[in-house]
Amino acid sequence: MSLLDRYVFSEWLKIFLLAVAATLGILLLERLYDDLTDFFDWGATTGETIKYFALYTPSFLPTIIPISLLISLLFSLGNLHRNNEIIAMRAAGMSLGRISRGLWIAGVLLSILLLFLNARLVPWSVEQSRILKDNLRFSAEAERVDDDQIGLIPLLSFDNQESGRLWFMDAFSEYSYEGYGINVYQRDEQGREIGRVLALEGYFDDLEEHWVFQNGVEKSVDADSGEVYEEDYFDERAYPDFNEEPELMKTLSKKPSDLSYFELQMLLDKIPPESNPAMKSYEVRLQNILASPFRCLVVVGIAIPFAVAGVRTNPLVGVSKSVGLFLLYYIVASMCRLLGEQQLLPLLLSAWLPLILMLGVAFYLFRKVA
Repeated sequence: MSLLDRYVFSEWLKIFLLAVAATLGILLLERLYDDLTDFFDWGATTGETIKYFALYTPSFLPTIIPISLLISLLFSLGNLHRNNEIIAMRAAGMSLGRISRGLWIAGVLLSILLLFLNARLVPWSVEQSRILKDNLRFSAEAERVDDDQIGLIPLLSFDNQESGRLWFMDAFSEYSYEGYGINVYQRDEQGREIGRVLALEGYFDDLEEHWVFQNGVEKSVDADSGEVYEEDYFDERAYPDFNEEPELMKTLSKKPSDLSYFELQMLLDKIPPESNPAMKSYEVRLQNILASPFRCLVVVGIAIPFAVAGVRTNPLVGVSKSVGLFLLYYIVASMCRLLGEQQLLPLLLSAWLPLILMLGVAFYLFRKVA
């Protein structure tokens, strides 16, 4: 790396690290405001509270890094412009690509870093912090309520289209992994109801890998008329064919945006979008996680041309245009995500099209001012 590259890179790096620290501090304060009262109510120790926020902090990085990169590029290039250093470099015969070479390398390295974070560290961070938070909540609830009231998820449902079973539970306990008020509707290939199982309680047998229901009734239903023609009451009965895992049901009760990369991958491995259209939104979210690291290249491609162009008029004009274009990228990405979930765009295209379009725009702007 030449002296010029080191100089431009160092000027940018100082601002970038400050921007990351400032943005991270703001997000942590917001999280503290949301969660700290709950931790006090649950009787969490100072060490447990610090551990939770230490575990959760890496999950902020995919959001912080692109924003901090944009801020640092605009600020550092703005300083160079105000001091006429960019003009001097170009007057010496250096192209814009040569001047910004170190910044492009930084964008590529940050993209690689984000790809690793999204695939490894961030999923681990989300899951471990969630486990710690749930354990603290369960411990606090155990002192106030009965075991069957701890960690209840109300109105849990699951549509197993491949096996023709539709599940409804009045409540499911994340603490005991037991379901309450269970209704399972069995359907034939035409989607007609042929059977129904209702039970007051039920649990998943981890060793046998199937559900066991208690205090229930099994009903046989005529597929043509929909009328019940036989009822069989039981105190406890195992259903070897009912192998839907509670972890899968529980994960599906959450929004795709709240799930980690590992959880999304687990869901899609067990329930492919081809077998259940409801999984389209989870596939779109997974593809967005894979595409999001390359936003760093979009940021570099947008920030540099507008920062350079702003010298000729008002520097704030270039800053406002680059920020506006970056916001436009997020709007286009949100629209494509919705179109993908509605199956109006192919899943891969809905995730990668905004990135491809903005990279094209960035390349055009860069060539225009180079």
